[in-house]
This record gives sequence, C-alpha cells and structure tokens, in this order.
Amino acid sequence: MRKDYGITFFYYPDIHAVTAFYETVLGFELVLDQGLARIYRIAPNSYFGIVDGNRGHLRHQEKSAVLLTIVAQDVEAWHEKLSAAGVAGLTELRRGNYCDHFFFEDPAGYALEIQRFHNPDVAKLFA
Repeated sequence: MRKDYGITFFYYPDIHAVTAFYETVLGFELVLDQGLARIYRIAPNSYFGIVDGNRGHLRHQEKSAVLLTIVAQDVEAWHEKLSAAGVAGLTELRRGNYCDHFFFEDPAGYALEIQRFHNPDVAKLFA
C-alpha cells in the first residue's frame, strides 16, 4: 500500500508557549490549526505537529527521548540564525561520519537537529 507522507507530533503542557518558536524562529509554515494541535509543513511532504499534552492522544512527558532532525543544505546559516536567536542547548557545528550537523532544544526541552549529508551517495537516498 502506498504511503503519502508522515507527520511527527510532540506533546506539550502548553502549546502556546512553543508556537512562536516553531513559527517565528524556525519559520515552519502553519498548515492546520486544530485547536488542540497545530500542524506545520517543514518541507514538501514533511510535516510536524505540536499537541496539547493535556487533551491529546498522548500525555506530555517531563523528559523526552525523541529527536526531530531537519535536513537542510545551509547548515552553517541555520546555526548562525539559531545562535543569534539564543536558542537553548545549541551545540557547535559537528562533522559526523555521514553528515554535518548540530543540536538544539525548543523552549520545552525537546531535542532538534539540523543536518546535511556530506556524502552525495547518501544524500541521494533521501532525494
């Protein structure tokens, strides 16, 4: 059976406390405001949502064990932008086996990563 796209959801005690971060700092495009959830387009056919963890399917957890990775070609510019915005938990730019990347946190402590595959053969797998 065909799959069209995926949506990853993070759960918060107060989604309004993180809305500006995702819409203004990261520039995610709001596609749908459902009241208890907001769904954003990260890139074509790539979606992310924030959910009221008091009313949604799952409950907000004090410490998450999830990471949202955003693949972007201009990792350096993203790092500069997020550094200027003073985002929490911002690491230095790193070069791993497969990608150049860095990590940071949203206002509620969820982990995010911006990365670029530096091996063209690996990058092609996701094109």
